[in-house]
Amino acid sequence: MHESLLYEKLPGSRVKCHTCQWRCTISPGKLGVCKMHRNLDGILYGLNYAEVSSVAVDPIEKKPLFHFFPGSQVFSLGTWGCNFHCKHCQNWQISCTDPSFLERGTRTISPEAAIEMTKRQNCQGIAWTYNEPAIWFEYTLDSAKLAKENGLYTVYVTNGFITPEALDTIGPYLDAYRVDVKGFSDKLYRELAKVSGWRGVLEVAERAQKKWGMHVEVVTNIIPTMNDDEEQLEGIATWIRDSLGGLTPWHVTRFYPQHQMLHLPPTPVSTLEHACAIGKRVGLRFVYTGNVHGHASENTICYSCGNLAIGRRGYYTDIVGLEDSRCRFCGADLNMRT
Repeated sequence: MHESLLYEKLPGSRVKCHTCQWRCTISPGKLGVCKMHRNLDGILYGLNYAEVSSVAVDPIEKKPLFHFFPGSQVFSLGTWGCNFHCKHCQNWQISCTDPSFLERGTRTISPEAAIEMTKRQNCQGIAWTYNEPAIWFEYTLDSAKLAKENGLYTVYVTNGFITPEALDTIGPYLDAYRVDVKGFSDKLYRELAKVSGWRGVLEVAERAQKKWGMHVEVVTNIIPTMNDDEEQLEGIATWIRDSLGGLTPWHVTRFYPQHQMLHLPPTPVSTLEHACAIGKRVGLRFVYTGNVHGHASENTICYSCGNLAIGRRGYYTDIVGLEDSRCRFCGADLNMRT
């Protein structure tokens, strides 16, 4: 166990957690919504510090991040638990759990060991992914500080429900913020993830970009009958344009039946193509389909001259028209971190 960094003590040995936007008030002996923070005698502890459920060397495109160190390898770590309860979660085996994972046995990797492993695997950076990284916030913070000391980039793959103060704490050490915007209505977030107050996700994403200069990319997993309507898709695209800028990548990814949503079919490719068209119509320069191997919209095409900047097929990346962050043919800004 590891004492939590962001909480306040309340009367009666209760505590209030300030790591994520649930801001749980937790009585002695009880857990927060994420089931990974426990109040023991008026002190809030994280139960999963350095406890690793998943570890892999991934192409950065798998996150997906298409405009951030394209073609690089990233050391990826996940833990246990989540502060969302998404019905379609593809990693539900590790996210939908409780402290019993400690009894079953788990792998422990210290921040120092994680950085050494990243370097040994010749990765350019480290990502906290597979489940919500704010769930082991203190571990990601300690690791991110070490990563920056060692010249590595750092990535959060997040549902975006982190608090502004937690973001500001890790902000100096975090380079990329790949955020899910699951839909654009109260109804969708309640039905899909049992979350209210979802607009805080948008506010913190904007804060990540504008206050801390993080590279931001947005993902929407399009689920038939739930968030595939014109109003929500146009709402997401318009928000990206107005709050993050038209050069911000939007990934519209194909849903496959998972977890509690086995009754729905995979997203039709035509639906993804329609979402791409909406994004382009609104004014987004880079809209990508995901989970459709070999689709032409995996490529980065310069919006100014129409030349191919980066060709992709699955996770294979061919950088042909990029010079720093610009198109090498016409000089247009492609919003690339390299």
